Amino acid sequence: MATRPRLLLFDVDGTLLSSGPASRAAFASALIDVFGTSGDLSNYAFEGKLDPVIVGELMRDAGIDDEVVIERLPWALALYLDRLEDALAVDRPRLKPGVAALLDRVAASTMAISALLTGNVERGARIKLSAAGLWHRFLFGVWGDEAPRRENLGPLALARAKERTGILFDGRDCIVVGDSPNDVACGKAIGARVVAVATGKTPVERLRAAGADVVFADFSDLDAASEAILG
Repeated sequence: MATRPRLLLFDVDGTLLSSGPASRAAFASALIDVFGTSGDLSNYAFEGKLDPVIVGELMRDAGIDDEVVIERLPWALALYLDRLEDALAVDRPRLKPGVAALLDRVAASTMAISALLTGNVERGARIKLSAAGLWHRFLFGVWGDEAPRRENLGPLALARAKERTGILFDGRDCIVVGDSPNDVACGKAIGARVVAVATGKTPVERLRAAGADVVFADFSDLDAASEAILG
């Protein structure tokens, strides 16, 4: 009997790459120009959150009325993405340790389909991954403006995989790869195996406590990372 391929769902920021100060500066300047404030960026936890949610939480905490946030959100995101694209053309994202070799190993497998499950809106993910030379590695994605909560993106990924491949996956066919407790919760919500990596802001111990099935400090050990993700 033929074995179904695994559906690999990768987070972007903190997991595959870091777009560094350039990304933060583009985001802050867009918020200031649209809302008059960037909010408390220095103390805000971005990890695993959706782009529209990030803007909404920062601006509401800064005292901006909900109606204003909703009305101006598309403008703020568009301005941020324009500036991000310009910034990353000069200051390219840095890949996390082991990522390039791991994606090479995944691409060589005939039993894996790579996709994105990220809090970025599609254009943001494309800008970051294109600047890092990785955009072509992924068959499809689900994006931060397609659901109100990250946990809602898992079922959407399964449905999109069916559209793109003709295969009806369920959570047991999936590996979610991320760097935050929100990634872990998203994977567990669909019954997926979760491989977490502490190359973002969340330490190994907290990722384990969140319920990740396997946790790595980084992906430098190619054989171990490949075994965890590809089996």
